[in-house]
Amino acid sequence: NSFIKSAGVQGEGVGVQVSAQRPRLLADLVGGEAYYIESTARCSIGFSVTKDQQQGFASAGHCGSEGDSTSGSNMAAQGTFEASTFPGKDMSWVGVNSNWTATADVEGEDGERTQVTGSVQALVGASICRSGSTTGWHCGTIEQHDTSVSYSEGTVDGVTETTVCAEPGDSGGPYLSGSQAQGVTSGGSGDCTDGGTTFYQPINPILSEFGLVLKTATAQNGAPAPQDNGAATWAAGRVYEVGTTVTHAGVRYQCLQSHQAQGRWSPVATPALWQKV
Repeated sequence: NSFIKSAGVQGEGVGVQVSAQRPRLLADLVGGEAYYIESTARCSIGFSVTKDQQQGFASAGHCGSEGDSTSGSNMAAQGTFEASTFPGKDMSWVGVNSNWTATADVEGEDGERTQVTGSVQALVGASICRSGSTTGWHCGTIEQHDTSVSYSEGTVDGVTETTVCAEPGDSGGPYLSGSQAQGVTSGGSGDCTDGGTTFYQPINPILSEFGLVLKTATAQNGAPAPQDNGAATWAAGRVYEVGTTVTHAGVRYQCLQSHQAQGRWSPVATPALWQKV
């Protein structure tokens, strides 16, 4: 009543209605932004993903164990690690609560956001950039795919080596080549003052391992499924590794670059990803 009186609208049919629902903070999931594990350790969001109706994000396995709770950079309750593998692999994904929304965004240079459009694996020698909550946006080149790195906790296989620098807290953050998702920060040596070597866990094995769909700027259909070397019918949403064969419109194709298929990337329409066999 005092608010209505001070606003000068008393007696003009203005009233206050009390709602049973309390306001809540809403936030977007953006690659490279900080999140906290059990309110102590800090890592960086990798890429937004979905699994059926559950939204979340992919990150590094060493950031947390299955069941660990997370909070966002604003320290608001965020989600729970649904699965995590480390060492051997360095992959995890966090399922978030309804206050958080998965986006195709990654925190880019000077705070500008860039959007993910797919997950086509870049070739050795390609330019690649990384976003992280400690050091922000840094770039370099891909040195080697499918290599191994040994940490004090154990060896991680199947990672990619790069010349991009990173520091503690950047772990789990996204690597992009153009608008294509490449992987999440695992570890390395050096820092962003003197330079160094880093390794990332490729994103496509994470999607395939946990049955996730990458959130992209263009909507995609279908659901991921484990792949083998059989000639299954091509389907959007599935993760295809190099050498996998599929059939599409009665024609057999072989995958040239690892990626998660999208509706507009059918074999007949993307010769850079598929060749007839």
